[in-house]
Amino acid sequence: MSLNRRTLLAAATLPAWAGLARAQAAWPTKPVRIVVPFAAGGTTDILARAIAPELQRAFGQSFVVDNKPGAGGNNGAAEVAKAAGDGTTLLMGTVGTHAINPALYPKMPYDHVKDFVPVTLVAGVPNVLVVNPASAQKYNVNTVVDLIRAAKANPGRLNVASSGNGTSIHLSAELFKTLTGTFMLHLPYRGSGPALIDLIAGNVDLMFDNLPSAMPHIKSGKLKALAVTSGQRSAALPELPTIAEAGGALLRNYEASSWFGLLAPAGTPPEVVNRVQQEVAKALAQPAIKERLQSQGAIPSGNTPADFAKFIAAETAKWAQVVKASGAKID
Repeated sequence: MSLNRRTLLAAATLPAWAGLARAQAAWPTKPVRIVVPFAAGGTTDILARAIAPELQRAFGQSFVVDNKPGAGGNNGAAEVAKAAGDGTTLLMGTVGTHAINPALYPKMPYDHVKDFVPVTLVAGVPNVLVVNPASAQKYNVNTVVDLIRAAKANPGRLNVASSGNGTSIHLSAELFKTLTGTFMLHLPYRGSGPALIDLIAGNVDLMFDNLPSAMPHIKSGKLKALAVTSGQRSAALPELPTIAEAGGALLRNYEASSWFGLLAPAGTPPEVVNRVQQEVAKALAQPAIKERLQSQGAIPSGNTPADFAKFIAAETAKWAQVVKASGAKID
């Protein structure tokens, strides 16, 4: 009798479990948005557009990159934080949206931990200190030491662009100014792309840009690279020194790099999160994609959701200290 009851119970519940399995297997049933919280043309956008076609091929559904710039990435991140956790909306988050901004902004439009589920770290990249060639000639800047000298001799006359308040590009400049005791006017843009356009045009003097977005302009000669912001030299530009190497005693402890990773709204099913992570990891392991990103200065990752969560926690603590030490303020 007991066995028959168990058999009947199993038979009764089978359709529900089978339906759930089918639903999970069917995801996604409609296009998925990857929100990029900055304008097109920057590294966040470049990385999102590198993995979107791979996810589309893997899942047989469109993955659409949607640029939502503003407020140092907070606008786009807030939109994803409010989205349904049904797997149809993802965020290409950054060190700004998920490590720096919580310490920099007095009031955040989202909780960077509670409102999101980490999916995977896509890539880490150093920033690179680049100068408009005409500005470099005007102020006789060929090295980091030259830049320090020029900034001290011309307080407030040099201006430095960023992809927005709170980004690592912004904080890289603020840390540089704090350690060297210089003052340069900060000009925030709605993404690296628009900032680079003005930098190349000569409307801005310099920038601590992400290496992948700056690389084509460095190679073409449109921008003059002085140093990378990471603790070690970049394999993409091995001849370029680090700021710590090139800046003398004032900058011997300087280090500030960027990272980019996928996150989903809170409540997104673990099955969906894991499937996306696995496919991103496969895509980043492909020789063609891996080599392309590395040639641009990016270091591909694809780690697990659990590892990405631990990474975000560590980065949040690290950048809180940098924000405090730099005295960075929202303009």
